[in-house]
Amino acid sequence: MITTDFVPGSPCWLDLGAPDVPAAAAFYGAVLGWDYEPMGEGEDMEGGMFRKDGKIVAGLGKLTEEGARPAWMIYHSVADADAATQAVERAGGTVRVAPRDLDEWGRMAQYSDPLGGQFAVWQPGRDTGVELVDAPGSLCWTELYTSDAAAAKEFYGGVFGWQFRDMGMPGGGGGTYTLITPAGLPEERMHGGLMELPAEHLSLTNGRPYWHPVFAVADCDAAVAKVTGNGGTVQMGPQDAEGVGRLAVCLDPSNADFVVLAPVSG
Repeated sequence: MITTDFVPGSPCWLDLGAPDVPAAAAFYGAVLGWDYEPMGEGEDMEGGMFRKDGKIVAGLGKLTEEGARPAWMIYHSVADADAATQAVERAGGTVRVAPRDLDEWGRMAQYSDPLGGQFAVWQPGRDTGVELVDAPGSLCWTELYTSDAAAAKEFYGGVFGWQFRDMGMPGGGGGTYTLITPAGLPEERMHGGLMELPAEHLSLTNGRPYWHPVFAVADCDAAVAKVTGNGGTVQMGPQDAEGVGRLAVCLDPSNADFVVLAPVSG
């Protein structure tokens, strides 16, 4: 489970790069019950924060990178962003945004793994990360789709020290799913998974790996109805995953991908 103590290597922040900030704010507000708090004033606002029940759950910013697709970026907590950058480079990754301070709030950097999957790190200052996780309307899991699971485990294990355990795909449909746990912690603290897919199935990124967030919801089918009723689409589901819950893989109106999951109780 994801918690807000944000041990090294655990997901601690996420933000969405969207071509239309007000439209994205309206969509996620309708689907997940988020309130949007813009930073700045006027119609040209560049972004802000999403809150659920008053607690910060994610960020939103205007997509400005040339050729970039709308997508969620997941940040992992690190003690030292510069050391993390060196680890990324040693492991064959690429630095997309070099470490930089965001005033007194913290220090961040963004990378691509050797196959092109994008991710980021956050070195906390005054701000450690999101304020609500593992509850309806908040992040409860992270997931990597990759064309080479063995290479992904080698890379991310080298960068973050993650522990991995392979299991059969829920539902008995074949295939392997790899569970991810922060270094040195028991499996009840696992925070994500990775799954190998043929490159041709990674159409959102033209074959490159990609991370996406999983948001907890009280009712998966109701959440999916809100997705489709507000201009989004569904790639897969809703379907039941034994021992996990009922889930659906969705796209927002700009084709940023995310998952909604109604976890099994208990």
